[in-house]
Amino acid sequence: MDIKNSVIAITGAGQGLGQMMAITLAQAGADLALIDLNPEGLAQTRSQCQMLSSKAITYEVDVTQEDQVERVFDQIIEDFGQLDGLVNNAGILRDGLLVKEKDGAIHKMSLEQFNAVMTVNATGTFLCGREAAARMIQTKRSGAIINISSVARAGNFGQTNYAASKAAVATMAVCWAKELGRYGIRVAAIAPGVVRTAMADQLPQEAIERLEKMIPLGRVGQAADIAHAVKYILENDYFTGRVLEVDGGMRM
Repeated sequence: MDIKNSVIAITGAGQGLGQMMAITLAQAGADLALIDLNPEGLAQTRSQCQMLSSKAITYEVDVTQEDQVERVFDQIIEDFGQLDGLVNNAGILRDGLLVKEKDGAIHKMSLEQFNAVMTVNATGTFLCGREAAARMIQTKRSGAIINISSVARAGNFGQTNYAASKAAVATMAVCWAKELGRYGIRVAAIAPGVVRTAMADQLPQEAIERLEKMIPLGRVGQAADIAHAVKYILENDYFTGRVLEVDGGMRM
């Protein structure tokens, strides 16, 4: 894909990875449909993209709500006239142990805690991927969909919900690549390791230091590392159906 003059939608574009992805693609000449629930963050991302001469329009959307997702992708086509790519980046953490015993009492991960993460990370990815693919087919645009997974998809202590959701979005990418290739639509996933974002900053500093010792490159990732991977997948027209691990050599 020639990124210049393409239209790329990014969910979770109001901060962290999504914001850096938007800036990186704006630098490459893309126009951006920026999706998030955070109006202040969206405005900041839009401003930075517009400074790079990118057409950037913001959409305040809850990706877990089917009607909102359907409407926003209709609006994107109306506003831009096309859609060439989607980065499914929106996600949340609600870490906790499945069960733990403390002072003779059993504490359990609640169903609400499990469902909250699965709904945003997996259902939101499903809804946005479905609607993006439908619009690409309807408008006869080949393109690419990228799901943001995680190395935690292999299973990680205290992350039953998050790991399950990130395994799901990686698997979705492989399924969709097989189904959508006939329309010229490529689908892939990126599995970041530990990346310095607001989400990762929820971890205690000692946890970050322990993780750094597990990473062969000796550092956590930066948002720019993941944004570069997004750009690579968009530009490489023979990359599809695979999960690109960007983790400094870390393995779960």
